[in-house]
Amino acid sequence: MIDEKKDDNVVTGSDHSTADEQGRSILRRLTSANTLWIGLVLLVLVATFGAIRPDAIFQVTTLQFLLAETAVLLVLSVGMTFVIITSGIDLSVGSVLVFASVASAMAMNSVSGGDATNAGWGVIAFGLLVAVVSGAAWGLLNGLLISRAKIPALIVTLGSFGAAQGAALLLNNGSNVSGIPDRLNRTFGSGTYLGIPNIVIVAAVVTALGALLLSTTRFGRYTYAVGSNEEAARRVGISVRGHLTKVYLLAGTLAGLAGFMGNAFFRVAVVTGHETDNLNAIAAVVLGGTSIFGGMGSVLGTVFGVFIPAVLEKGLVIIGVKEFWQPIAVAIVLVAAVWLDQTRRRARNQR
Repeated sequence: MIDEKKDDNVVTGSDHSTADEQGRSILRRLTSANTLWIGLVLLVLVATFGAIRPDAIFQVTTLQFLLAETAVLLVLSVGMTFVIITSGIDLSVGSVLVFASVASAMAMNSVSGGDATNAGWGVIAFGLLVAVVSGAAWGLLNGLLISRAKIPALIVTLGSFGAAQGAALLLNNGSNVSGIPDRLNRTFGSGTYLGIPNIVIVAAVVTALGALLLSTTRFGRYTYAVGSNEEAARRVGISVRGHLTKVYLLAGTLAGLAGFMGNAFFRVAVVTGHETDNLNAIAAVVLGGTSIFGGMGSVLGTVFGVFIPAVLEKGLVIIGVKEFWQPIAVAIVLVAAVWLDQTRRRARNQR
């Protein structure tokens, strides 16, 4: 009987020890989870701005407008997630968005006698097609130059950044393009469903599809493989050049879609005001846990990360900080995120 009691105590002690270890393991995973820290940073930002201007921050209209504005950035960031996981970079998405926006608005006006304000769904569908194709064309050009001509992604997309912006200015002599269909704005740009802006619902659908593509398909597995070790991916039979071309094509296509969404929301194709979109998208992706060195990341993390620069910029505007400080603040956040990424990688390699 004594031996049995001893055995029971040993087993019980072992169970307690195992439970403690499991508890500590869960705690370590939680404290090291990117989403936890992103959520805390986001809460701190909201609490800070809310304490300064509670009358403006916590209004339903402010939140709806923030979500609607973030929808465009989120679509850009989904494409950027794939690019950065391959250890690449795309500095051109903001300019591609502007080009696609202008091209789409001018196309709708051209088939409507110069003003598409009262145009129907056929004209709107044509404008969407032009926007998506325009973005895809720039993405394909980037991908071919990077994968086939072996020019570094930083150089290629920096060149596309200037070229797409310049082309957009040339299309309409540097002026904004009006004449966006009222129906597009009413139903898509400013319309809501159960209090949620329709443009946010569309962005959520695009994000969900991007998450499924990255996490459940061969395309997603190849994206991780190329980012982890390009040479190893090539040796196991992955067409690295072809895959990189597709990734940048995807990023350009989503930038084109984001341009069309911007037209619907703002009711005008603007040629300025998107200079920091690429920086914001990169910051959002890196803040979401995607490694700037490639091979690691998720669309879900990007969803959380995208709200950091969005809330930061909106909060600074609401509390009256000059707009010139906004890109500085976002840049600081981006550098901090990359530093944290490097710290995590060094800690992981030392284990």
